[in-house]
Amino acid sequence: MKKILFVASEAVPFIKTGGLADVVGALPKCFDKRYFDVRVMIPKYLCIKQELRDKMEYVSHFYMDYLGQNRYVGILQAELDGVTYYFIDNESYFWGAKPYGDWYYDLEKFSFFCKAALSSLPVIGFQPDVIHCHDWQTGLIPVHLKDKFHGGEFFRDIKTVMTIHNMKFQGVWDVETIQRFSELTDYYFTPDKLEAYEDGNLLKGGLVYADAITTVSPSYAEEIQMSFYGEGLDGLMRARSRSLRGILNGIDYSEYDPETDKRIAQNYSLRNFRPEKVKNKLALQEELGLPQDAGKMMIALISRLTDQKGLDLIQCVMDEFCSDSVQFVVLGTGDEKYENMFRHYDWKYNDRVRANIGYSDDLAHRIYAACDAFLMPSLFEPCGLGQLIALRYGAVPIVRETGGLRDTVQPYNEFEQTGTGFSFANYNAHEMLACIRYAEHIYYDCRRDWNGIVDRAMAADFSWKASALKYQEMYDWLID
Repeated sequence: MKKILFVASEAVPFIKTGGLADVVGALPKCFDKRYFDVRVMIPKYLCIKQELRDKMEYVSHFYMDYLGQNRYVGILQAELDGVTYYFIDNESYFWGAKPYGDWYYDLEKFSFFCKAALSSLPVIGFQPDVIHCHDWQTGLIPVHLKDKFHGGEFFRDIKTVMTIHNMKFQGVWDVETIQRFSELTDYYFTPDKLEAYEDGNLLKGGLVYADAITTVSPSYAEEIQMSFYGEGLDGLMRARSRSLRGILNGIDYSEYDPETDKRIAQNYSLRNFRPEKVKNKLALQEELGLPQDAGKMMIALISRLTDQKGLDLIQCVMDEFCSDSVQFVVLGTGDEKYENMFRHYDWKYNDRVRANIGYSDDLAHRIYAACDAFLMPSLFEPCGLGQLIALRYGAVPIVRETGGLRDTVQPYNEFEQTGTGFSFANYNAHEMLACIRYAEHIYYDCRRDWNGIVDRAMAADFSWKASALKYQEMYDWLID
C-alpha cells in the first residue's frame, strides 16, 4: 500500500476560494484504494462551517517551537467519502472570516502550517511515501524535508510533489522576512534556491526542492517555461523541465450532472437535451427578468472579474456585442471596475444583459444549464473549470487558446464536423468578437451542426478518473 498525503491551504467541502479546493477535495477519492492510501491535511480555519467542524474529532496536540515561542498545534480528523482529512489547529493563526487576508500575515501563518504539518506526522502515526504539496502556501515543506527534518529517520525517505495551480501567486516578500518566517539559514537565500530578484520566494523554494513538479494542464506546463507566462520563474521551469509534467484537472461528475442536478429547473441528458435543455433557459429568463424567447441565443460568463479572465477584451467590444441578437448573463465578483462595467451594461441594455454581481453556486448551476454558449476569453488559464462544467451541461465554450482551455476545447471544424466549442488564438478584442459571431452564425443558421457540437461536448469525458491514473503513474515512478 502506497501512502500519499495531500497538504494544501483549502479543500472542498471544508473551505473553498478557488479551483485549488476542488482539486484537493475531489482527486483523493478517485485513487485505487487497493494500492493507494491517500489522505489530506489542511488548516482548521475558524471560518469552516459549524456543521463541518462538528464532524471533526480530536486526535492529539503538542507544542512546537516557532519564532522563539512554544506554539500550540492541535490535530483533528474527519472522514468523508472514504478519505481521511487531518486539520491543523491554532486559533491565533487560523481565525478570521476568510482563509486568506493580509499578505504579510498569510506568509507567517502558512510558514507555521508547513512546519506544523510535518511535525504532526509522527504524532498521528502516518508516514507517507509522498507528500503532495499545492501552491506557495505549502512551498516550505520540500525545503524543510531536505533541511531540519532530513536527519530524522521518520522523514528521510519521504518524496515530495509540488503542484502549481497558478504561477502568478508565489508567496513573495523581502529576504529578511521570508528568512525569519521560514527559520532557514543564509545558505537557502541565494538565486539558485529561495531568493528571486532580491526577494524571498516560498513557491520557488518548493519548486527547487520538490522531487517532482506538476501543473494542471499540459499546455500550461509548456507555457510556464516561457517568459510571458512564467512570472519570473520560467528559467527555473526550463531547468527542471525533466521533472515537470502537466496533468489536466477534472471535475466531479457526481456534482456536475445535468441528468440528476437538483438545482436546475429541468433535468436533461445527452439523449434528450434537444427538447429539455431549453426549458432551463426559459426558467432563467423568467427568474432574471429577461424577455422569454426559446430561440434567442444566450451566452454566459461565470468568472472572477479580474484582468486574467480577459474582461478588458469584453470591455472593448461590449457595445458592438450587445447590438447582436443575443442575451448575455454574467455571474461573478472581483475588481470594482468590472463589477461596475457590467452593472452599467445591465442598465444600458436591460432587455439583453444581466449582471449578477456576487457569487451563488445554485445560480451558477442554473446558468450552465440554461445558456447556449459559455464565454471564457482568458489572458492565461492554468486549467480552468468553467469550460469543463460548460461542456458537461452542453453549453458550448467560446475560449481563447491558452493553457487548459486549449487542452480541453476542440475548435469546431465545419468541413469535418468535429469540435466541441469555438476558440481564437490572439489576445485581441475583435478576434474574440469575430469568434463569438461565428458561433452565433452556426447557432442561428446551421442548427443541426450546432446540435452536433453540443452532442460532442456532452459526450467528452473530463472526470477525475483519467487524471487520477496519471497521478498514480507519477507516484509509482517516485516511490520505485
